Amino acid sequence: MSLIPSFFGRRSSNVFDPFSLDVWDPFQDFPLSTNFPSSARETTAVANARIDWKETPEAHLFKVDVPGLKKEEVKVEVEDGGILQISGERSKEQEEKNDKWQRIERSSGKFCRRFRLPENAKLEQVKAAMENGVLTVTVPKEEVKKPEVKAIDISG
Repeated sequence: MSLIPSFFGRRSSNVFDPFSLDVWDPFQDFPLSTNFPSSARETTAVANARIDWKETPEAHLFKVDVPGLKKEEVKVEVEDGGILQISGERSKEQEEKNDKWQRIERSSGKFCRRFRLPENAKLEQVKAAMENGVLTVTVPKEEVKKPEVKAIDISG
């Protein structure tokens, strides 16, 4: 039993397979969508790597979702002027001659995110660690010196 008519060019649907119930995309074969180079389409898919930036009293913490990437595929750099750059690349899987893709939802390509760090960042002490597909970059902060208050005796 097919819920989506076969004249839309899709494979037949199966009510018991929730992933086969795709909605017909009228722009799927739209000619303008093929004018962009494949590398541009791939890059935009990954270009917005999700990053959380949290400031604690001791440091600035950046958490980046990079599922499926190895630490060798991700680069963390600090440039002059206090710019933190996090970049990487997810390679596209190689297709064998006899393989036929049924669905491609995981993105591939390059990503690059840049952040201007505040003045109180200790750029020489930046650390990065990756665990379970999450890259954590820790940028320690300089301690804020409280102004020294000196009491003045009042004469008279």
